[in-house]
Amino acid sequence: MSNKQRVVVVTGASAGVGRAAVRAFAAGGAHVGLIARESPGLDAAAEDAERLAGKAHRAAADVADADAVESAAKEIEAALGPIDVWVNNAMTSVFSPFEEITPDEFRRVTEVNYLGYVYGTMAALRRMRPRNEGVIVQVDSALGHRSIPLQSAYCGSKHAIIGFTDSLRCELVHQKSKVRVTVVDMPALNTPQFGWVKNRLQHQPQPVPPIYEPEVAADAIVWASEHRRRELLVGGMTVAAVWGQKFIPSVLDWYLGKTGYASQQTDAPRDANSQDNLWSAVEEDRGARGAFGKRSKDSSRALWAEKHRDALAAAGIASVSALGLLTKKLR
Repeated sequence: MSNKQRVVVVTGASAGVGRAAVRAFAAGGAHVGLIARESPGLDAAAEDAERLAGKAHRAAADVADADAVESAAKEIEAALGPIDVWVNNAMTSVFSPFEEITPDEFRRVTEVNYLGYVYGTMAALRRMRPRNEGVIVQVDSALGHRSIPLQSAYCGSKHAIIGFTDSLRCELVHQKSKVRVTVVDMPALNTPQFGWVKNRLQHQPQPVPPIYEPEVAADAIVWASEHRRRELLVGGMTVAAVWGQKFIPSVLDWYLGKTGYASQQTDAPRDANSQDNLWSAVEEDRGARGAFGKRSKDSSRALWAEKHRDALAAAGIASVSALGLLTKKLR
């Protein structure tokens, strides 16, 4: 289905991956509903969408509040029409050793990252099931398959999304529903997250290289919304993390225990006065990209291969068959 005439909802729409996804959907002609906490970033994201597509609607809500998410969904449908695609993307994190994170902080990350997806999926299904159509995109992470140190709450929530989504798929199969749920697993991304995350480390946090621009993530989200794919892995390191966890998890435990602390921190000392967005939105528009542009890639060969894997597999089979015929003739 083309983006044209589609109504797409994006949570976490004010910055980072959500902001890039809003722009990508709008540029393709979709009408976009934006959900995030009230902030200048949400206003600016809505302006982006209106400039690119001509029709958008912002609905301020904290995704950790189920009633607020449902109200936002109603508001968006009243403004734009029936929702065709729902993108669960809102996230937060705390960079901290597990023994230093508080119960309230751990709960907050879980409520936003995991329950926010549950509540968003509920709101989407209330509208999609009666029509027996629609797509739900769960924006997950390589860390939903392979955890790293210093982000226990985030990693736990990302694993939970996978488990919840697998269960839901089984129910949709049982119901013979045509509603589709897909997961897009992201690599390290250059987003504003690392400038406003709750941080208890000695230094400023950073994404673990290789780093990709959020537009790569947005491209993957739009593609996943248009193609029947159960799961889409973005970036070579995401593929490596998924397969490494299947075959050498103990080796990865040892490796990440040795390297995972330093790789997530820059040389700059922690800014004790910086505002974090764990409990409330940062009162400024920081856009889609973060501070690591000089080290970030704006494309992914691994994503290209994932998107074209059927054609590549067919070409591989054809090549093997041709080689077999040639070998036969040469005998």
